[in-house]
Formats: sequence, C-alpha cells, structure tokens
Amino acid sequence: MPVVLDPDAAAVYKAFQEAGRPAYETLTAPEARAYYSQARFATNPEPPELARIAALSIPAQHGAVPARIYVPAELRRRDGLSPAMVFFHGGGWVIGDLDTHDVACRKLAVESALIVISVDYRLAPEHKFPAAVDDAIAATRWVAANAHELGIDATRLSVGGDSAGGNLAAVVALAARDGNGPAIAGQVLIYPAVDFAMTHRSHSEPETSVLLTHSVIRWFRDHYLSAAADAEDWRASPARAATLARLPPAYVLTAGADPLRDEGDEYAARLKQAGVSVTYRHFPGQFHGFFTMGKLLREANVAASEIGAWLKGLG
Repeated sequence: MPVVLDPDAAAVYKAFQEAGRPAYETLTAPEARAYYSQARFATNPEPPELARIAALSIPAQHGAVPARIYVPAELRRRDGLSPAMVFFHGGGWVIGDLDTHDVACRKLAVESALIVISVDYRLAPEHKFPAAVDDAIAATRWVAANAHELGIDATRLSVGGDSAGGNLAAVVALAARDGNGPAIAGQVLIYPAVDFAMTHRSHSEPETSVLLTHSVIRWFRDHYLSAAADAEDWRASPARAATLARLPPAYVLTAGADPLRDEGDEYAARLKQAGVSVTYRHFPGQFHGFFTMGKLLREANVAASEIGAWLKGLG
C-alpha cells in the first residue's frame, strides 16, 4: 500500500532524522525511557486545565499500582456520577509512564467530558508478560469496584490506550467479557498492537518503518515476552482470542505509515464480523505515535476530538 506522509508529518519525521535520534534498540531500557520522556516536551501540546488531577494507588496482588485521575471542569453527570475511561499508555510495554501521556489524558478527559484514570502498569524487561496485563485488569476491576467513591458511573466505564496501551485495553475488554465483569461500555484502540505474529504486510513494507521501525518492534517484543509461545496467548495477542463476539463497542484508529496498520485494520474488521459495533478511523498520512504530538500535528487534535465525540455517543 503506497504511503505518502502528510506535509506536517513529513516535517516532523525529517526533524527527528536530522536531530540524530538514537534508535531504541541501541539503548538500554532505562536509557530508552529517559529519551522518550524528554522527547514529549517537543511534541506535546499545551496541557488543558482540569478541575482536579490527583495521584491514586491501586492495590494489586504484587503491591500498589500507581495511577492518576483526571477530572475535567465539565462532566456528563447522571445522578451525580460521571462516565470514565481507564487509560493505558503506549511504549511497547517497555517505555512510557503517567507523565509521557499526561497531556493526552487531559485532552481525552476534556474532549469526552468524562473522568480518565491513567494506569502506570509495570514495565518490561524488569516485569515480563503478563505483568502489564495483570496490572491493567486489576486496575480496571478496582476502578469499577470503587466507582461510586471516585464519582464514576460503573455502567459507563470504558477502557482505552495507544499502541501497547491499545493492546492492554483490548485484552481487558476480553478478560472482562470472559470473567463476568466488570462491565465495559466501550474500548478505544489507538493504533493497537494486537498480534505478535507480526506477519501482516505492513510489518515488512519499508514505507511503514517511520519512527516506530520493524526492528524496534522486535526489540519491544523481546523485552516483553519470555518465550516464543507467549505470542500465541490471547493476553499478549488479543487477535488470537477464540472469538471477538460479545465485546463492547470499539473505536479503532490506525495510521498509514505504521507497521501495526494492517493488524489494527484486520482487528476492526473481525470485531465487526463478530457483531461488535465498530467505528474505524484511518489516518493515511500519519505515522505511529502521532496521537500524542498535537503540538506539531493537527490531526492529533482532530483524533482527540473525534474520540471524545465517540465516547459521548456511548452515553
């Protein structure tokens, strides 16, 4: 599939190349985390003001999972309670944290007029699969169980995330379906990683190796998974689930210059075939990671607004 970057995306890509941006696979995990954290200052838009932002500590089997709650000034209240989304940040299960996606969570809270709870799940390689999955499921269950105290309507609880976070959101939705709860009202999957087979055509096209390259995906995979057999587990590859039926409505976003493009497209199609309500949005001229770059990429802000409208449509 021919890929032509939008002018602003091409300019950003050129700037990264000229800056001598190191390839993540040449760094240690702590070095990659530090570099990713620093890069956000150049790409994140100005953070919207919210009514309240606070730290949370979510109990889990291994100990506390840090999280952050975002409460915008305008909320869609029903009987004093608001809808909410549990959000999982991207970063290949190796990099990223609450701060790298702080602005994205603020924008989603404002655009959607709901509460966002961002989860700082454990990262690989210090914590291999399924540690991140366990944290994501535990956090979502805790939010549902404590919804009233958080000002949340448990019947309007969604999950979402970008890239690796989109993977975790998809897995949480599957786990909730198969484990009798909590009820999930919707899932926002922003260029999600859903199949570790990595055999889709977009994984081998040179035009998609923009910022997120094929080699760095393998680097993420090798840090996250302990064995080749892990790739077959639906908790790592939600596309491997036996069925996608009876899942909550989904908003699936893909980008043209993204190695994960085709698996995201296929996952959206399979959800629809399984009877799930799907809104599929493709940004052909953008690359993987563009959603958090609203300072430089207009379509990042377009996507945030469209996701907000979709979440509002859930009720």
